[in-house]
Amino acid sequence: MLPRLRHSLDFFPSPVPDRPGLVIRDPFLYSDATLIVPPALAPCLEFFDGEHSTLDLRAYLVRATGQLDVGQLEQHLIDTLSSAGFLEDDAFLQRKEAAEKAFAEAPIREPAHAGSGYPDEKSELVSTLNEYLGDARPDSQPSPIAIAAPHVSPFGGVDAYRAAYSSLSPSDADRTFVVLGTSHYGQPDRLGLTRKPFVTPFGETIPDTRLIDELLAKSGDAAAMEDYCHSVEHSIEFQIVFLQHLFGPNIRVVPILCGSYATSIYKGGPPEANEHVNRMLGALGEIAAREGNRLLWVLGIDMAHMGRRYGDPFTALAHRDEMSEVARRDRLRMECMEAGDARGFWDLVQESRDDLKWCGSAPVYTFLKAVPQARGELLHYQQWNIDDQSVVSFAGMRFHSH
Repeated sequence: MLPRLRHSLDFFPSPVPDRPGLVIRDPFLYSDATLIVPPALAPCLEFFDGEHSTLDLRAYLVRATGQLDVGQLEQHLIDTLSSAGFLEDDAFLQRKEAAEKAFAEAPIREPAHAGSGYPDEKSELVSTLNEYLGDARPDSQPSPIAIAAPHVSPFGGVDAYRAAYSSLSPSDADRTFVVLGTSHYGQPDRLGLTRKPFVTPFGETIPDTRLIDELLAKSGDAAAMEDYCHSVEHSIEFQIVFLQHLFGPNIRVVPILCGSYATSIYKGGPPEANEHVNRMLGALGEIAAREGNRLLWVLGIDMAHMGRRYGDPFTALAHRDEMSEVARRDRLRMECMEAGDARGFWDLVQESRDDLKWCGSAPVYTFLKAVPQARGELLHYQQWNIDDQSVVSFAGMRFHSH
């Protein structure tokens, strides 16, 4: 039998005009390979589902090429996918084990998106973030207990980032930043933790290991320590860059990746009906109540993902046509966030199994349950065409104690 293609791979049409086909890459970075499968061979990928044999693939190649001698082409395709780490075979398992072991043993969390999501040279990064934040200055309101900012690449959400981070003031520098990020790749209904300092072009953060270890001890198997997803995830890294820009490299951080509450979305009931979720929400709530204003919560969240890139049958244009209705529904959810209404927020998420595809609902719900006294304020809402057919929405918000 042919091994399966890994379900966690990214697939998209080739953007290279003279090399058409299907691009395959690994968002987990177990492999740094990128393949372009030519159009004629792309249908062959359907045979790598764990249910077809090499004979099935060979028969297809004979029909597709009109040639009987396809053994070399068949073996080349299998070997190429395997050597790239794209098949669920022994070669991939060895590659995966080595990568996770290397991350677990590493003393630091290396920057994964410097040079792509933001500049990898310090002076250029300072200049870029100064431009992003502009002349924004904190207003006269008390320091917030939390902010919510996008986790899209910063250039895509400049106005929302600016609105959120301009709520902070120099007096916040000594607080511990609890960064709740969306876990795009982690297990559902789990927290992903790490004790490693995050490194950016600005320098190293200081992990608040006391709180991290307490959260692990109280959450048990509801949390994963040294979660490999931290090594590739951007939803926390982008927040770290902005925080270090404002307060210097040595900020104290509790980095938490929130896995999706998919069971609740698809089967009903509140997320905490799951024993793991209930345990970790309780642990976070205890820490939040005890630490109070020593903590500043940072939610790295994007909102709706609409259009053809995300499986919708329509072309999405920011603030136009279908996206006007999306904006209305986004605002209903944000009104619940402003009111600290976790149940109302989640009721809206569960509608139509979150057809808005919010990439941030788990961190939002986690925060609202852990800090029930939080009341929010929408500072800026925006929609952005990530390509000419698809839109992502996000916002800058701040929260104070009720």
